[in-house]
Amino acid sequence: MYRSLLFLVFSLATALVSCGPQEIKFTPSTSEQFRPTYHFTPKTGWMNDPNGLIYMDGEYHLFFQHYPDSTVWGPMHWGHAVSKDLLNWEELPIALFPDSLGYIFSGSAVYDAENSSELGTKENPPMVAIFTFHNSLQEKAGAVDYQTQGLAYSVDKGKTWSKYEANPVLLNPGIRDFRDPKVTQITKANGKKAWLMTLAVKDRVQFYESPNLKDWMLLGEFGQGVGAHGGVWECPELILMKAPNGSQKWVLLVSINPGGPQKGSATQYFIGDFKEGLFTPDDNMIRWLDYGPDNYAGVTWSNLPADQDRNLWIGWMSNWDYAQVVPTSTYRSATTLPREISLFDVDGTLLLKSTPAPELEKLRKATYSISKNESLLPSSAVEILAEVTNDAAFSLTLSNELGEELVISKEMGLVTVDRQKSGKINFNRDFAAAYSAPMSWKAESIRIFLDASSVELFVNEGELVLTAILFPSSPWKKVTLNQGLNSVKIMDLQ
Repeated sequence: MYRSLLFLVFSLATALVSCGPQEIKFTPSTSEQFRPTYHFTPKTGWMNDPNGLIYMDGEYHLFFQHYPDSTVWGPMHWGHAVSKDLLNWEELPIALFPDSLGYIFSGSAVYDAENSSELGTKENPPMVAIFTFHNSLQEKAGAVDYQTQGLAYSVDKGKTWSKYEANPVLLNPGIRDFRDPKVTQITKANGKKAWLMTLAVKDRVQFYESPNLKDWMLLGEFGQGVGAHGGVWECPELILMKAPNGSQKWVLLVSINPGGPQKGSATQYFIGDFKEGLFTPDDNMIRWLDYGPDNYAGVTWSNLPADQDRNLWIGWMSNWDYAQVVPTSTYRSATTLPREISLFDVDGTLLLKSTPAPELEKLRKATYSISKNESLLPSSAVEILAEVTNDAAFSLTLSNELGEELVISKEMGLVTVDRQKSGKINFNRDFAAAYSAPMSWKAESIRIFLDASSVELFVNEGELVLTAILFPSSPWKKVTLNQGLNSVKIMDLQ
């Protein structure tokens, strides 16, 4: 038998101080019930997909699907927030409003450094947003071509936006679901640069090319009969990544709703090669970026400086099965943690991992240490790190004084987050469930991020991930280590 060593980290001024065993007191949040401490949420109103993620002059821009007039989905705008550190977000005025062409659905943003679009100048190149117009009047009238692609541009680093006067730039060929353009710049075999659009088209993706962001040519498509097809494909992205052996691989992310592994929404991925509009997967296995129920429609930031050398990603932390009825009051939905996505190898098979962005470590406070298997938590915003003993089965329980609990475990090759007794659960018949993911390789560590209404579990720094929202009637105040864990640290997150 072993004795678990539990380190508790919390604030003592601004220094990291080793204090030895002391009484741990829970500090309640001053925010409204369920409002996260360190995840982005809109001040008021509805939010879903992150859009137009772009880095510019020291700031990370986060645009997002937003309906400011209600806490349920409605006419879509692009909300806007910025951060210098991925931790502290300033919500700015709405960037894009619906117009006569339709609601402003999901899309992306790029920095047109060479002014190929001629929407700025060579001295002041534009930031260009590429998004879907959704014409609800045409939809109600029975048309099928009510989604088209449009442009907006900014010449003041994203502060204000103008719509391109000749919108739309890509007409609908007669397909009901024709949306969510993710655009990136690529270098072709002849050495010339071109813009590549990955577009969700009903049950597949299509690839388009443009020299100037305004004139688009169809290159090819992928997905018919491949991958998961329980629902409509959405929010695709094609990313060039480096494999552990140094070779380059293309990774295609595709969100799907419904049809995820836990019902409702989820994001699948394919690893393969891409050439001249043809994506060829290495195999036809179905793989999921996150096996939890509440991570959807995520995309990466564009225009990151070369010295970052990473694929920085964030998702919408909810599920369309119940997103509009969760028991928050002034707002609905949060983003996931920012994560770095990369490839790793398991017995010769490449998989995609999601690692919490290192910036999150700046939220940690000072350290306490105790030596027992049960402890109070310092707040509703904590990070738990633990080593797994010899790849053993493990289990830990988070609970409050009302008997509500969240159980995180691994047994018989399955990693599970169980929210069946996690508090408010009766707003949706499928919400109270245990969510499991298969893990055939060795588990060496776990990392758990808790916030007021969410849990994000990372095994082996993101080789397996489960994200879930939850609504305890009272904050979690106690953690109990049941088996299989050693050298546990708990960080109180500011």
